[in-house]
Amino acid sequence: MKGRRLYLFFLAVFRASRSISAGMITLAFPYLVLTTLHRSPLTLGLLYTMAAVATAGFGLLFGFLADIWGQKKTLVVVALMLPASSMLVFISGHIWVLFLATAIGGYSATGSLMGGGVGGAAQPIQMVVLTSLTSLDERTFYFSVFTFMSGGFAAVGALMARLFTVRDIFLAATLISAVGLAFLWPIRLEETRGEPRRLSSKRVIGKFTLTGALNGFSQGLITPFLIPFFVLVYGIPKSQMSVYGFISGTLGAVSILAAPRLERHFGFVKSIAFTRGLGALLLLLLPVSHYLGLALAIYFLTPALRVAALPIQQNAMVVMVDQNEVGRALGINQVARLAASAGAISLTGYLFDISDIGLPFYVYAGVMAVNIYLYFHFFSDVEESASA
Repeated sequence: MKGRRLYLFFLAVFRASRSISAGMITLAFPYLVLTTLHRSPLTLGLLYTMAAVATAGFGLLFGFLADIWGQKKTLVVVALMLPASSMLVFISGHIWVLFLATAIGGYSATGSLMGGGVGGAAQPIQMVVLTSLTSLDERTFYFSVFTFMSGGFAAVGALMARLFTVRDIFLAATLISAVGLAFLWPIRLEETRGEPRRLSSKRVIGKFTLTGALNGFSQGLITPFLIPFFVLVYGIPKSQMSVYGFISGTLGAVSILAAPRLERHFGFVKSIAFTRGLGALLLLLLPVSHYLGLALAIYFLTPALRVAALPIQQNAMVVMVDQNEVGRALGINQVARLAASAGAISLTGYLFDISDIGLPFYVYAGVMAVNIYLYFHFFSDVEESASA
């Protein structure tokens, strides 16, 4: 496609601007709710739940629109939502405004920053556009590079949060994410239109939907509450936590670059099993550790282990479904992931509120074990036949 490399660059700049904003918001939002507004962990959990449910609905809607209406137009619409939400938070701290803003902006934090936590409704559409701009043999590489960039710039955003007050962070996030919108306009795509009433890849989509739901439930249990965990258990201030968030985000971003090598040596299923299984074992230690150094080491490593195989998983889904159904497949998967995470977020918010901080980590490990089993059950045969 003429100008394909230039379009990839424009898409990368757009994604970088959103990632910086997301990193700032992810760090600031728990402090805004817990320390500035003096709300409870349960309130924070309910806000995250609202965001997860709304992002699930938006993800499904925009996934269908990408296949039927057009990828670029859909991406522009969804891209406007993040700066609009952060501006709402900056303007008003009323609780109903926060609920509206988290819903619009997707402050669900149910995924890593690389995987589309804040602003997650745009993630499936960005993947569809990236799929359109790349060929099959290079797709895992570009998924890795773009996801690495997301994590790296999100880590920078978390570090930049040191420069602003909690409320001013949301103004800065608004301006930065708005700048990235300009880079979408020059992009031209050779788009195809799918049949809205037909879904020929429904069996494969169903398998990814079930594993995605379990992924979402496990993410909802832990991911939104890693920063609150250190705020509540160790009383770490924002300026210090921004440095730790930068380190964790940077390690997560760097781990993404291992995805092509993992795929070549282990394949899709074994890469998922190794990285996420090891991460689950480490998280079992976090609530029983009484040493800040060990707790921080786990915080630095586990997000990296969770996302290291993410580009492999993304590429596997794109390859296994019909090209005209990628947007809907990703949207349905996101609905399953975020809908499941919504209940998990409320559960952990309640457990944190009554000071039962350890239970979510133990449930996470059990759910992850079941999910790894399902990856082997659903996809091992498909992977072996594809490599034969």
